[in-house]
Amino acid sequence: MSRPTALSPPTLRDVARHAGVSLGTASKALNRSGTLRQETRDRVRASATALGFRPNDLAQALHRGQSFTVGLISNDSFGRFTMPIMEGLESVLHEAGIALFMCNATDDPARERKHIDQLLGKRVDGFVFTGRRADRRPAPGLDLGGLPAIHVFSRSDLPGALCLLPDDEGGAALATRHLLSLGRRRIAHVSGPEDFEAVRLRRLGYEAALAAAGRPLDPALVHHGPWTEAWGREALARLFLLPHPPDAIVAGNDQIARGLLDGLRGRGVAVPGEVAVTGFDNWTVMTEAASPPLTSIDMNLRALGEQAGRLLIRMIGGESLSGTIRLPCTLVPRASTIPNP
Repeated sequence: MSRPTALSPPTLRDVARHAGVSLGTASKALNRSGTLRQETRDRVRASATALGFRPNDLAQALHRGQSFTVGLISNDSFGRFTMPIMEGLESVLHEAGIALFMCNATDDPARERKHIDQLLGKRVDGFVFTGRRADRRPAPGLDLGGLPAIHVFSRSDLPGALCLLPDDEGGAALATRHLLSLGRRRIAHVSGPEDFEAVRLRRLGYEAALAAAGRPLDPALVHHGPWTEAWGREALARLFLLPHPPDAIVAGNDQIARGLLDGLRGRGVAVPGEVAVTGFDNWTVMTEAASPPLTSIDMNLRALGEQAGRLLIRMIGGESLSGTIRLPCTLVPRASTIPNP
């Protein structure tokens, strides 16, 4: 029996000849259509595998009106937030037989438009946009052709957009309540730049938890600066200039919290005995290597990606979804607040 040469990829006709069936039967077997015996379908698929036959995905997409592919566009070049989102998204899409194309647009609008244009050329069934911060991002400036789109860990200024975000306010409130439950009475908040929406929301959560516990807010205990360990150390020095330093600190992210821990250790202040510290992000590279290991708020980014996958599948199926959905965060206790968590 003749086989296709290396220079001529196997065709459907080759598969049909190899399996001893008609061209139409081979097509039905590979496309899971028609009424065929299972033995025939299995024989055709075995022949396709033996010959290395790959269907023309684009032709099949045109035939059925769906390519079973989705495009993911991110401006998070570091991948700290995008990777867990992508893992959750891909796990759900894979179960539905949908493949994921990932593109990095950095902060270049022209590059993002080019990626979108290329993905449209591949006839993807939908788009997911994500980034390194959850603030609003401008519309891509290119028509998506009416395809469903979801923003994850990202906001859109387009009306009717669907956005999935972590509950930053609830996460900070959770950290503050945790410290209150441990008997801490003077709780500070050291966070990032105020032009970040997440920073403003986390401060609201901190203040709301204090108010709910009947604790007054002391503005001298609230400080904003860069997202760095150096800022954590600097903020700690400022807090210890106060007549009454804090006995606990809610940090806006894990890097700031690591700086706070460094500053406390340098002053010989026991953690958590004298001062307890919480972080935010639960970045295990930072939290588990901290001294002591850092209690932190987990934004559950993988779960965010999984939810995005489920919703996108519904949208591809024809449902119209819009609005902003915030998923709850969780607290991961470690030795920076509880000696033996």
